[in-house]
Amino acid sequence: MLREIRPAIVLLLVLTAITGLAYPLAMTAIAGAIFPAQAQGSLIEKDGKVVGSALIGQEFKDDKYFHGRPSATLAPDPNDSTKTVSAPYNAANSGGSNLGPTSKALADRLKEDVDKLRGENPNASVPVDLVTTSASGLDPDISPEAAEFQVPRVAKARNMPQDAVKQIVAANVQGRLFGLLGEPRVNVLALNLALDRTAAK
Repeated sequence: MLREIRPAIVLLLVLTAITGLAYPLAMTAIAGAIFPAQAQGSLIEKDGKVVGSALIGQEFKDDKYFHGRPSATLAPDPNDSTKTVSAPYNAANSGGSNLGPTSKALADRLKEDVDKLRGENPNASVPVDLVTTSASGLDPDISPEAAEFQVPRVAKARNMPQDAVKQIVAANVQGRLFGLLGEPRVNVLALNLALDRTAAK
């Protein structure tokens, strides 16, 4: 009986070594050599310190910064012993809110968010991506329209001309991939860092 089982055990161990160890290690090494920044998480640095990733959104509350899409990942911060502090954009909790169009909680939150944003810029319609979460709840990008909507608030908070802020937004718009895939977008962290660099000058 051992003679019949031995080939199966050997094959299991060999395939585990190949597909479970050798292949993932080889792919990690190749990715690190060809795409080093992406393989390390597309990290963004400022003054030699990592301030975030181009792939995961962050919460910006200050009026002098552009705000991203709302985060659906509002579970308590794992480092908070009281479990009362929410941790938006928590990559360990990626996922949508699962609230459907008939959800009263969603309707109430949307109404509250829209009313708040209308107070910021009453002359413009509120872009949908400023009040809705993405499927992952971690989206780092907003539409160019959502960035334009926030220009008056940011310009006022920074005491800058609106045209200057609009130029920074336009310089940070990323087009469709290969001119075909996706939609034009603005990375919120990159945009806010560009604003800080301009203010520093």
